[in-house]
Amino acid sequence: MQINEFIFREYDIRGEVAVDFQEDVVVALGRSFATIVKRRGGKKIALSGDVRLTTPQLKEYFKRGAISTGIDVMDIGILPTPGNYFSVFHFDDVDGACQITGSHNPPEFNGFKLTFNQLAFFGQDIQDMLTIIKSDDFEHGEGQATEYDLLPEYVDAVVKGIDLQRPMRIAVDSGNAAAALCAVEAYERMGCEVTPLFCEVDGSFPNHHPDPTVPANLIDIQTEVKRGGYDVGLAFDGDADRLGVIDEKGNVVWADYQMILFAQDVIKSKDDKIIFDVKCSQALEEKILEFGGTPVMYKTGHSHIKSHMKELGSPFSGEMSGHLFFADKYYGYDDAIYNGGRMLELLSKTDRPLSDLVDELPKYFSTPEIRLTCNSDAEKFEIAEKAAVYFKENYDCIAVDGVRIRFGDGWGLVRASNTQPVLVVRFEAKTEERMTEIQELVMNKIGEFGEVRLDEGH
Repeated sequence: MQINEFIFREYDIRGEVAVDFQEDVVVALGRSFATIVKRRGGKKIALSGDVRLTTPQLKEYFKRGAISTGIDVMDIGILPTPGNYFSVFHFDDVDGACQITGSHNPPEFNGFKLTFNQLAFFGQDIQDMLTIIKSDDFEHGEGQATEYDLLPEYVDAVVKGIDLQRPMRIAVDSGNAAAALCAVEAYERMGCEVTPLFCEVDGSFPNHHPDPTVPANLIDIQTEVKRGGYDVGLAFDGDADRLGVIDEKGNVVWADYQMILFAQDVIKSKDDKIIFDVKCSQALEEKILEFGGTPVMYKTGHSHIKSHMKELGSPFSGEMSGHLFFADKYYGYDDAIYNGGRMLELLSKTDRPLSDLVDELPKYFSTPEIRLTCNSDAEKFEIAEKAAVYFKENYDCIAVDGVRIRFGDGWGLVRASNTQPVLVVRFEAKTEERMTEIQELVMNKIGEFGEVRLDEGH
């Protein structure tokens, strides 16, 4: 069996289906994950997948591998990723879970997000799967396969957690992806009047790519909201664990500014540690301190932040990509449908529009996440390492994840994506002119270290 070792990422397994996920590879993934679950004392895993066209077949391959170890597999259907996370809290006898999803990647990609013992399964855990596969060191047995429709109970849990103080009128853009399974129903049950955009499931994503961090993907919902009469617009990524927010004027409220609003609602004392990734605005750190909480800058990645939340007892944390995590009145995992409900709940408590709340926050000029495509994963890591060495030798830097270069009046970030052969960069400063200067300086230097291309839409 030939296997591409680069599919074993830091916090999930991801690749191009036709190239990386042949039948024997996916069966081996199921066997290796189930082997680890069994050796750690587990007996059953929940298995589900997103709406991609390749998901059902991958699910069957993974299931076959898992039950061959003696682990039982409960197929809980086609779900948003947070529905899969919900399963390990909802069922007392489920020890681990696998969600087959390509998240925000193009339709030809897919992948596997894993959970064990209500914690993210990532880093060394994923490398251990590769070791087991390469050494053919699997457990053996005869597990049982069952089916369970979890979607209704997941939606019940989301709706139950939200209490709107007044009716809301909203637009919802599911991008034909996993949120289309239930987002409209959930918000209507909360008491909203919903205008749906692309809320019919289609795993080829025919209208626009489901990634709310890319401005081009938000044009449709911005256009709809600008027609007037809406409180907010909500947009979702491919597996509904990341949220995009549009204010009533049609402006994007990026995730770090969403976090400021949520942090003010959640923070009760200095003991409340709010974790955020290295891509977030300086404004977030400033406001967490102002609200009386403790800001904690940390590495990017939903698994990293969820695990660090457990360690620090954080009530709420998040990252610039739109993964936001509420342990305050919820389970502590990234659930964009629930998070949209929390935004609606927050807005329902005031008669002021979202744009007014955002306008009061500190103003920095910043870019969205910019993705620079490299020729390969290997070249991506090589360029990222050269950049880190250069900038750490010549500037004041934070190196918790990639390198965040501090210029006093602004900053720039260079880090390697964990899901694609891409470098992620972002820039911020107190003036637009200075932001542009920092961006040009950093981008020119990256260009000296290797060939990169600006992703379409950035």
